[in-house]
Amino acid sequence: MIMRYSQFMQQFKKTIADKQYKLKNLGTRIFYGKSLVLSQATAYDVIGSYQHSKIRYYAAPEKKYLEPLVFVAPLAIKMDIYDLYPYRSLIKFYIEQGFDVYLIDWGNFSYRDRNLNFLSFIDHAIPNCIEQIVTHSKSDQISLHGWSMAGIFVLLYTALRQNNYVKNLIVLGSPIDSFASGGIGKLYKKVNHVLEKNRALQHKIYSGGIPKRLLHTPGFLNAFGFKILDPKGWYEGHKQLLLNLDDQKLLHEHATLGYFLNHMIDYPAGINQDMLFNVWLKNPLNQGYIQLEDKKIELKNIDCSLLIGAGQSDQMVTADAVRPLTQLTNSLDVTFTLIPGGHLGLMSSQKSADEFWPKMSQWLAERSTST
Repeated sequence: MIMRYSQFMQQFKKTIADKQYKLKNLGTRIFYGKSLVLSQATAYDVIGSYQHSKIRYYAAPEKKYLEPLVFVAPLAIKMDIYDLYPYRSLIKFYIEQGFDVYLIDWGNFSYRDRNLNFLSFIDHAIPNCIEQIVTHSKSDQISLHGWSMAGIFVLLYTALRQNNYVKNLIVLGSPIDSFASGGIGKLYKKVNHVLEKNRALQHKIYSGGIPKRLLHTPGFLNAFGFKILDPKGWYEGHKQLLLNLDDQKLLHEHATLGYFLNHMIDYPAGINQDMLFNVWLKNPLNQGYIQLEDKKIELKNIDCSLLIGAGQSDQMVTADAVRPLTQLTNSLDVTFTLIPGGHLGLMSSQKSADEFWPKMSQWLAERSTST
């Protein structure tokens, strides 16, 4: 009887201690979450700049390839996603494979930048930054990587600019046939059909008639929008945290990803104009071109090696929306692959790191010059 009471008390004390430990972790997560953030731990140098942007340089510990890997980031996000955790970092992985890495960090935008549009980046910022990268790397060719909106950026830059220095082009999770992107694609198709019946309204919308103040979106709205596009993922993340408050690794990962998602940057109005109306609603890229002001940019001008990827469970830009790019360029070397994860997960999930990162590294190694 005494033994049973003693065992009961030990178990009771252990249960209380466990609950106190979990409550302490929950309190730290809620009130001191920033102290748990692990992102952007890899050292880098800033080797150049252009207006808001800075060019980060991550040197390979043992350089194996002449052509550097250049990451062009989408707008609205912080650079955390490229260097999320010390043990699962996109940048760290590739420098450890022997590639020098450059990352174009666009910096912060505000309402005063509302007139920036696609051409501001495709025809000005990216060319300027890449010129600086080519000079710094002492290589006249690069491997260029773009995810989401940045995939559209690098695709159109490569199609528009000659010489573009691009030997290998990687485009991930970028809408080419926007109408094929699940439910949201069907909605855009219906809206476009309605606009075709009302030429006056169509002209006003597509010609930039909507005031910039209505199209410019602040960072907190972008953060909210990103979450509501994947409510299941947001819910599951919080659920797993609450069920595993004694897991220190999960606690750090939840805080790190949460910090990334909660601290997004403004979308300039001109960018929203081009992305929403010129890409999603008009859906011209599925026909192999896009008209931006006086420039008709044709995807057939691309003839470099091309790696195209889509997230297996991406509901924002589905695989069906990405896949048509395989048929629209003049590249003789095109690879299409599905990547584990949704729109964010294809860049950062453990499955993507385990399965896709090595594939991309091998693809690049086979198409790069050994030092």
